[in-house]
Amino acid sequence: MVLKRSLLLPLGLFLTAALALLITVLLLVPEPKQNAARVPIGGPFQLTSQEGKPFSDEDLKGKPFAIFFGFTHCPEVCPTTLYDLTQDLESLGKDADKMRVVFVTVDPAQDTPELMKTYLSSFDPRIVGLTGSDEEIAAVAKAYKVYYRKVPTDSGYTMDHTATIFLMDSKGDFYGASNFQESEDVRRGKLKQLIKNG
Repeated sequence: MVLKRSLLLPLGLFLTAALALLITVLLLVPEPKQNAARVPIGGPFQLTSQEGKPFSDEDLKGKPFAIFFGFTHCPEVCPTTLYDLTQDLESLGKDADKMRVVFVTVDPAQDTPELMKTYLSSFDPRIVGLTGSDEEIAAVAKAYKVYYRKVPTDSGYTMDHTATIFLMDSKGDFYGASNFQESEDVRRGKLKQLIKNG
């Protein structure tokens, strides 16, 4: 009986140590990335570029991209965001060519390919402008969880819309988000991470 009890203490210590080691390993080893849940933002779309040519989500595959929704008659948020993105692309130097930037109108009634081309000529030439039918714009806005609404004014109407820049990886999956209210250091840091990891 004494011998059995004397064996219990080392056995108990061994089992305790083994359990502690197992818990430590489980806590320290990260989950495989492929098990991470995909955020349901983004998806297939068919639109028209500012050159009047068909443009789909397939044209963006292979490079990470930033996509922003707005309209050419936007008084502040859209031109500010596009100006910031222009400056951000310039600050990235050659790395800017490793990603794409897309501006999708939420006002297709006014924003024809020709108008989009004229409007975007004030910004970085790498920014692609996209328009389409009401149905096509509604579909891509739904895919990206973008809110937009026509708001009547004394002189006609304006558009209320989501002002988020969606950062998407090279497979078209959601990577993160940015907006015009962030400092340039924060915005550019996010774009650098997107290029590095996307």
